[in-house]
Amino acid sequence: MAKNEMKLWWLVTGALLSSIGMSFIWPLTSVYLHNRLGISLTMIGIVLLFNSLASVLGSYLGGYLYDRKNPYHLLMGGVIGAIITLIILIFFHEWPAFGIILFFNGIAGGWNLTIVNSIGTSIKSQDSRYVFNMLYFAQNLGVVIGTSLVGFVYSISVTLLFVIATCLFLFFLIVVIFKYRPAANVTRKRADDGSISKYDKKQLPQPNALLLTTLFVSLLIIWTMYQQWDSNLSVYMTTLGIPLRDYSFLWTINAGLIVVIQLIVNWVDHYHENLIIQILFGIFMVAISFVTLIFAKSYLYFVVSMITLTIGEATAFPTIPALVNSLTPVEAKGLYQGLISSWAAAGRALGPLFGGIIIEAVSYTSLFVIASVAIFLVLLSVALVWQLLQAKLIIYR
Repeated sequence: MAKNEMKLWWLVTGALLSSIGMSFIWPLTSVYLHNRLGISLTMIGIVLLFNSLASVLGSYLGGYLYDRKNPYHLLMGGVIGAIITLIILIFFHEWPAFGIILFFNGIAGGWNLTIVNSIGTSIKSQDSRYVFNMLYFAQNLGVVIGTSLVGFVYSISVTLLFVIATCLFLFFLIVVIFKYRPAANVTRKRADDGSISKYDKKQLPQPNALLLTTLFVSLLIIWTMYQQWDSNLSVYMTTLGIPLRDYSFLWTINAGLIVVIQLIVNWVDHYHENLIIQILFGIFMVAISFVTLIFAKSYLYFVVSMITLTIGEATAFPTIPALVNSLTPVEAKGLYQGLISSWAAAGRALGPLFGGIIIEAVSYTSLFVIASVAIFLVLLSVALVWQLLQAKLIIYR
């Protein structure tokens, strides 16, 4: 391990704690606001939209500042910000306070995710694919743990949820204070030595910039379509007479498969180094999952579709940050890791609205056809741009 380098184990631990803590909040929002506080579904949709936009803002700011300030202090600030919002929620979780505080919690969530991923780019003793695979695994494991506990704790007390989430982030803060100090030793040009201003004037190599733009737009489209699973598939399945518990079980399949697939992907990474092949394969599988949905009338089809979707996301999503890392200079790694989170969050924000419009205007089947075509076009675009630019790309460490 490089001298004074951030240890991957502690970075992964932080990602896990943050993910569990945030997973105590977002699954609760719709049920709590509608069933307990009597808020309309339209207003809840607006709250969730602004929460996603807040995550976009936090991701961008976190990435931008990572390249200019001390990441150790930035992460401490982000975790403290999350703790403050959660403490306020313990005492003030009525309407409209809940919706307002959720916006600021979204900023902190996007900020922390981006800073953790950006610190991951500084770990040189491990292959970047392994680093981002482990971070992706930890973040998904956190979602599994958090969402599996949230229903049980919610039945006891909503206040207890915020107390537990606060304790998790306090633990995260302690880990950051004592174990993340090596993150401050990241060697890169800083604003205070005048070097960053020279970089700002010098554009990223055009081939790199074009491929990065293609990847970011691809993330927006893929996440817009992926979000249909979170927002509209539950309604569609129940209209087919499939119980809601069976829909929930699909996410148990998703979580379990992600664990297995990550182990396989880490093993495969030892034998080949072609990141773009993994990304293209992942996008292809996501597209096939929506093709399956076009014909889905029984539960087995939805199981097959979820398995295909999970293979795709577990292959492509953690590999994209690794490829972006190799395409960006050290002075701008935080900015571009932040843009990954921002474009993905924008897709998650647009997804429910986009799906709702298509379903009301045409049908669920039309939505699945549009999603399939859109993701196949993404696949072709990424493959074409890579083929055209591959020889001209500048690869960074």
